[in-house]
Amino acid sequence: MNNLPVSDTRFSYPISTLQQIARDILQHAQKGGASACETNVSDGFGQTVTVRQDAVETIEYNRDKGLSVTVYIGQKRGHASTSDFSPQAISDTVAAALSIARYTADDDCAGLADAELLAKNYPGLNLYYPWQISVEEAIELARSCEQAAYAADKRITNSEGATISVSESQFIYANSLGFMGGYPLSRHSISCAMIAEQGDSKQRDYWYSVARDAADLETVQSIGQKAGKRGAARLGARKIDTCEVPVLFEAPIASGLIGHFASAVSGSNLYRKSSFLLDSIGQQVFAPDIQILERPHLHKGLASGPFDDDGVATVDRNIVENGTVQGYFLGSYSARKLGMRTTGNAGGTHNLIMRNATPLSFDALLKRMGTGLLVTELLGHGINAVTGDYSRGASGFWVENGAISYPVEEITIAGNLKDMFRNIVAIGNDVIVRGSKQCGSVLIDRMTIAGG
Repeated sequence: MNNLPVSDTRFSYPISTLQQIARDILQHAQKGGASACETNVSDGFGQTVTVRQDAVETIEYNRDKGLSVTVYIGQKRGHASTSDFSPQAISDTVAAALSIARYTADDDCAGLADAELLAKNYPGLNLYYPWQISVEEAIELARSCEQAAYAADKRITNSEGATISVSESQFIYANSLGFMGGYPLSRHSISCAMIAEQGDSKQRDYWYSVARDAADLETVQSIGQKAGKRGAARLGARKIDTCEVPVLFEAPIASGLIGHFASAVSGSNLYRKSSFLLDSIGQQVFAPDIQILERPHLHKGLASGPFDDDGVATVDRNIVENGTVQGYFLGSYSARKLGMRTTGNAGGTHNLIMRNATPLSFDALLKRMGTGLLVTELLGHGINAVTGDYSRGASGFWVENGAISYPVEEITIAGNLKDMFRNIVAIGNDVIVRGSKQCGSVLIDRMTIAGG
């Protein structure tokens, strides 16, 4: 297998040590009577600095390591894990997994991925960028971020803090079919949350940026300024009467709509029949111009990976074409439960991108909406996975004649995800990449707003 180069000085162990631990685990399992075995060995560290009101509030540094072992005795499965890399602990963990397997019931879907689907040679995806930043430098960056937030509006009176976070890790996945692969990863972030005050009104809002490479993060000045402006813009929020109007989900929360879809067509929910999108392949679920793409091999992608948690090679897929579902998200186990083939999604989705042919600017979306609700924050988790019913607390802005009129709060937006997906009338070009799901702001033709 190809392994990306990594500086051993950044981690507690060289990656060769993780490889050797994985070999030892496979050997112990075989000697102990396992018919198959898989293991994941990882090592990482993080540094987080938070400044609040110009004073250092927290400095955190962590180093983590761990290994997990899954053994199979025929179709009986046992799993155990530990954070101790000593030879005795490794031997004991494998023994524990074997003991569990001997007492579990047969599961005809249990087992490793099919050998022919495992990743063979895979490319480097540029997923690891060390951020060589000292605590002192992080403190100054956080201070600059918070100062930019205070300077954004004179009504910013307090801070919940600005945070600089560094996270780096490496892992090896190996199984008894001869697969061994792994690579280093990084994920860095800057965030800021501020409180605005005017008269009796107090509001908070935040902004943050996440990237593999610190050079790709938004500047601390931009993050602080956005956090401050967003907090101040919410002052004087009102309640509105109950109504049925178009709703525009702002880009940072619109990606959650893709998440609800992905969950509904993921293997575990499908084989448990706890999904409102059962048997949806070939069905029109979204508006006719909507596409959802999965792109696992994007360089620097926050959800990129050459193989999934089963070692299965990932591939580009078009999940939704012209509104119609083309495929599910399956790992080896859920695929067997459904009588299907794994899609390389054990462990989750990889860089889902929702778009249409003619993305609009944010201002154009407001004009297209005319009069309705712009949602900038969602509260609670009122989603029924079985029926698709959707009801969540929200705040944002009332829009009239294509322009933002005033902030609103203490409202609930409600609908059904099936209707919401079909009634997407426009998507924005204001994409903000913060995780595994990407899209611009999303305009839905009509939802029920429960006001005060």
